[in-house]
Amino acid sequence: MFALDSHAARLATRLSFFVGGFGLSCWAPLIPFVRAQLQLDAGVLGSLLLCLGLGSVSAMVVTGAISARYGCRSIIALSGFSLAVTVLLLPLAQNTLQLAAILLLFGASLGSLDVSMNLHAVEVEKASQRSLMSGFHAMFSVGGFAGSAIMTLMLAMHMSTANSALIAAILLALLMLVIWPRLAQTTQGEHGQFFSVPRGIVLVLALLTGIAFLVEGAMLDWSALLITESGLVPTAQGGLPYIVFSIAMLSGRFWGDALSQRLGDRILLLWGGAIAVFGMVVAVFAHTLPMALGGFVLIGAGAANTAPILFRLAGAQTEMPTGLAVAAISTVGYSGVLLGPALIGFVAQQLGLPNAFIMLAVLLSLVPLCACLITSKKPG
Repeated sequence: MFALDSHAARLATRLSFFVGGFGLSCWAPLIPFVRAQLQLDAGVLGSLLLCLGLGSVSAMVVTGAISARYGCRSIIALSGFSLAVTVLLLPLAQNTLQLAAILLLFGASLGSLDVSMNLHAVEVEKASQRSLMSGFHAMFSVGGFAGSAIMTLMLAMHMSTANSALIAAILLALLMLVIWPRLAQTTQGEHGQFFSVPRGIVLVLALLTGIAFLVEGAMLDWSALLITESGLVPTAQGGLPYIVFSIAMLSGRFWGDALSQRLGDRILLLWGGAIAVFGMVVAVFAHTLPMALGGFVLIGAGAANTAPILFRLAGAQTEMPTGLAVAAISTVGYSGVLLGPALIGFVAQQLGLPNAFIMLAVLLSLVPLCACLITSKKPG
């Protein structure tokens, strides 16, 4: 078994994040095929997608405490192999009830992997005594790109959904066979309740994580509409904002650890948050396409390291056990992804989409405003 500060443990952590992104992104290209196969209307499909979220949140609630008691190693292994199995099963559902059950398990696998790998990342970073969290989170994005690209390519080559899912599942299982023996055994023995409502500084970290994830969800679901409704691009090019946002976020995370080492988390949160807020204002009021895309680049680059730093701070605080704290901010963050885009849609219906984005910018401004508070016990 490898030590927490070993190269093998760092590699296993990076690959765990890659597996999470890869597994999640395999589902999106399958949705149209599964919908047609089961003849699902939009309402039923929406309800089924909630099963994925319900499974994720339910697993996140308890995974932190389980990992604290028994260590992250076994939880990462179990959830990773479970993810591979559920990816295989997704296109094999024969009816709505089977698909709902598979999506619940799929979501639970993702949720438990998310919490346990972040806990492992926190412990590996502490043992290594240098910033690593942004690089870990960058690998989730790389996995997302790889999973969606590979699955889309196989389906475009007219492979069956079952065979495409089988290949993706085999890739996931092979990665887990590489990861499992290299995972370090994290601290065990924390006993107590399986979930605790975030309190003190953890409550602030959880709320800020929810906002950070809400921004990412808003970029995915609403950026295309914002730029097409303004008349800056035709509908066919509506994906441009999310593309430049994603590239900027990924680049920012690859540079994030070096910037954190040099500038400190406080400065990175303060200026990164301010840049993201400014970018959102630019995107809303842009009168040209280059100006709008520049705004989305600023949002991605500025917000890139917010979530990784918040997870690091959750591991450094002392008001709650680390497992419960990471589980709490993961749960609130994922809830932001699930509920946030719907709330933006409601506000957009009442006040217009540009005003909804301005309100999102106001929420995001809490990140730089709280930077000093949440890093007050941490140098830099």
